[in-house]
Amino acid sequence: MAGRIPQSFIDELIARADIVDLIGARVPLKKAGHEYKACCPFHDEKTPSFWVSPDKQFYHCFGCGAHGTALGFLMEYDRLPFPEAVEELAGRLGLPVPHEAGHPGAGAGATADADAQRTRALHELLARVADYFHANLARSERARAYAQQRGLTAPIIERFRIGYASDSWNDVLRRFGTDARALRDLAAVGLIIERDAPAERSSSATSAAGADQDAGAGSAAAAGAGAGPGTAGGGEPVAADTAARYYDRFRDRLMFPIRDSRGRVIGFGGRVLGAGEPKYLNSPETALFHKGQELYGLYESRLARHTFERLLVVEGYMDTVRLHQHGLPYAVATLGTATTPEHVRRAFRLVSELVFAFDGDRAGRAAAWRALQVVLPEARAGREIRFLFLPEGEDPDSLVGREGGEHFEARVAAAMPLSEYLVAHLAAETDLAHADGKARFIALARPLLERVPPGVYRELLLERVAAQLALPAERLQQWLAAAGPGVPGVPAAPGAPRGAAGSPNASAAPGASALAAEGRARRSARPSGRGGLVTQAITLLLHFPASAAAVGEEQCARLARVEQPGAAVLAELLGQQAAEPAATLAQMLERWRDRHEYRRLCELATAATLVPDAAAAARELSEAVGRLLEREHGRRLQILIEKARLTALDAAEKLELQSLTLDQGASLGASRPLSAPPKLS
Repeated sequence: MAGRIPQSFIDELIARADIVDLIGARVPLKKAGHEYKACCPFHDEKTPSFWVSPDKQFYHCFGCGAHGTALGFLMEYDRLPFPEAVEELAGRLGLPVPHEAGHPGAGAGATADADAQRTRALHELLARVADYFHANLARSERARAYAQQRGLTAPIIERFRIGYASDSWNDVLRRFGTDARALRDLAAVGLIIERDAPAERSSSATSAAGADQDAGAGSAAAAGAGAGPGTAGGGEPVAADTAARYYDRFRDRLMFPIRDSRGRVIGFGGRVLGAGEPKYLNSPETALFHKGQELYGLYESRLARHTFERLLVVEGYMDTVRLHQHGLPYAVATLGTATTPEHVRRAFRLVSELVFAFDGDRAGRAAAWRALQVVLPEARAGREIRFLFLPEGEDPDSLVGREGGEHFEARVAAAMPLSEYLVAHLAAETDLAHADGKARFIALARPLLERVPPGVYRELLLERVAAQLALPAERLQQWLAAAGPGVPGVPAAPGAPRGAAGSPNASAAPGASALAAEGRARRSARPSGRGGLVTQAITLLLHFPASAAAVGEEQCARLARVEQPGAAVLAELLGQQAAEPAATLAQMLERWRDRHEYRRLCELATAATLVPDAAAAARELSEAVGRLLEREHGRRLQILIEKARLTALDAAEKLELQSLTLDQGASLGASRPLSAPPKLS
């Protein structure tokens, strides 16, 4: 398994990236002096307050406070996790992403790189096939007529890259299975299927000859074409009997490419044009495609609306496409499977509101109840979860086509909140007119309430359930608590999702809370001047990384022993600059992304500095460090003097006191010390 991306590669990536080009490709930037400005892409505004600095490789909005590096922008704007943001930025620069060895043993790093190369090859294959399907749709009059019949417009077909798989048993096989390696890749991504038995091969080959309308050739001819020398895959030729063992998975279907968060094709969904079964056919589980994790249309939603707050979860590809077409670009679909916990977690990483749309029939309501049980562990304050039930016999595709986008959006806005749906469903299962029915209601509600994480939302949900039963919330809470541990009203055992072991926030590094402590102190106090010496020094260092050269190795070592919030962080920053100098603020920040201090460092990176250039910054930094060391010297000297007056010092403390006294004498020259040290005996 591949390990972490090396920090040295992140440094190189940030050094090579041009944040102006990256952001300018997504946001119209206007040059303003040495920097660039625009209206912020992260909040609505009319006057530009979003600034991009090419020197610092950093962006900052003075309106909403958004800020970060090139990687940070990809994570916020494109909604990418950090590893995928690295892959995206590296791809723009033509750099392969290395990984540290994921486990001990020689060759692990090479294996990780080989795996990454293999993954890229599979993505490229799927992209070529998707392009072929898309071009096929334009060539097939029958497929175009079907798309028009379903109400699909040319722009929406282009946006989703919808295509057509020919009514052929070997069209994809013949065009893309040009050699043995290509054949293996087609099978790996689920585009071809191996026949089960030799007997089936013979009969299927015969039927394929008659069914191959687009190729106009039998399976034997196709096998012969596949057996020729291949160039696309660079592997050995395919033997005729080997090619005959496979056939295309998708035939005579409208094709929907499934794209990941970076827009790479990872699989397909196909809708049959005729009356065949199954109506919808999806790619199987592969190394690239996991249907329990992906949401169809999510990539297109992010492209259409970068500031959306809501996702509408539907069941079908056509539902998603048609909703986008009618002005609801936040619709996504589960991929032929019920809603999973990973679907929900992924959605809530992007938005704060989730609406599930289901058919109004019995099957739709059963699916909605299953979705409610899946989503309960993710319900908490600040999130909205609602359920939309359509009229019986309607699905989103048909209803939005008949009513239009505005009416459908009104339905979405009026969708039932989770709390109301939960109570209504349980009330329909029980008779609340008598005590037995209420007791059954409580019994049914208890396991559901247990699944909600402790917090404000669970308390409010408990109150809603109590109101339905006409009971005081405190009494219901007592009854539930008496039923056993782990229910509302009883402190929950540790088990709520927290930082996993090995995650950036799993444990604090040395000095991890020091800078945060200074930040809290700064925020709680009335703003005054430029902040403390440590704050000034770190701000100077971030804005002028080259100024670190003004602080010597011995000073840096002494600084690490200074007992003042943030001093250890300053010492570590200086040490990093001495060992591997960073050229820009962005490089310095990316080295701390996984650390607790990262957020505070970003705050200081946005602070204004009156220092005109690196030379002046070096002088001020040297002076600030000198004053910090002087203060620490005086503080430590005073502690030892006071201790010596009260009790005997050990040998190490005596030596330290003598050294501090001599240092003070040297710095003060012939002047008398502020406090005469006691006689050491």
